[in-house]
Amino acid sequence: MSLRVYLVDDEELAVRRLDRMLRETGRVEIVGSSTDAVRAQQEIELLAPDALFLDIQMPGMTGFELLAGLSVQPLVVFATAYDQYALRAFEVNSLDYLLKPVEEAQLDRALGKLERMSGGDTPRPALKSLIAQMQAALQGQARQEALQRIPSRIGERVHFVELSRVTHFFAEDKLTYAATAEKNWVVDKTIAELEQKLDAQQFVRVHRSTLVNLSFADELYPWFGGKMILRLKDPKKTEITVARDRLKDLKERLGL
Repeated sequence: MSLRVYLVDDEELAVRRLDRMLRETGRVEIVGSSTDAVRAQQEIELLAPDALFLDIQMPGMTGFELLAGLSVQPLVVFATAYDQYALRAFEVNSLDYLLKPVEEAQLDRALGKLERMSGGDTPRPALKSLIAQMQAALQGQARQEALQRIPSRIGERVHFVELSRVTHFFAEDKLTYAATAEKNWVVDKTIAELEQKLDAQQFVRVHRSTLVNLSFADELYPWFGGKMILRLKDPKKTEITVARDRLKDLKERLGL
């Protein structure tokens, strides 16, 4: 029988793409999906799927925290933008992962491992006992690989933008920009990828489409409809709306 799987990723496009790729294989039954980790955790408890395809970095709750809160223990394939070196822990511990953007070959590999585990041919990992180890390994690798500058391509030229000059990153019209005092530079990374690569003590995600350099935070104040606005210390006095699910994390980073 087909494996019953559930998909969790805070990026809607990522969920749709993975959903399509999995359906095309004909090897699984997709019983649900969500871009909200808290809701996903509740639905997984009710549906008890055989396996999860789970993003690691999500607002409000990481993939590791979601797993730690489950009373059921499905098989897990992690989806992440971390590089392969940082993910050796997954392979060693008989887990699997999909490196974004997901390709057919790695999806086929992951499905094969899930099928072997569900059939009893491969031992199931003691998942919860490994979560802390893997989380620490990934966080350590992310700190080692924290960027100091980021490239921006202009035709055949590449300009390197120092991160200390970047007030914030934002996504607009399918492009990602690094905002500096003089101009906005197009960069070849998504906001989700930048969140994983940048120094988490310096850059905080305040919205699905925005990462802010805390060095430029100037003022935080309430706005209409219960929203909060973060004003930056840049020549334009840029004002950025803070998403409600990001407000708690931002306040903690600002010492509030």
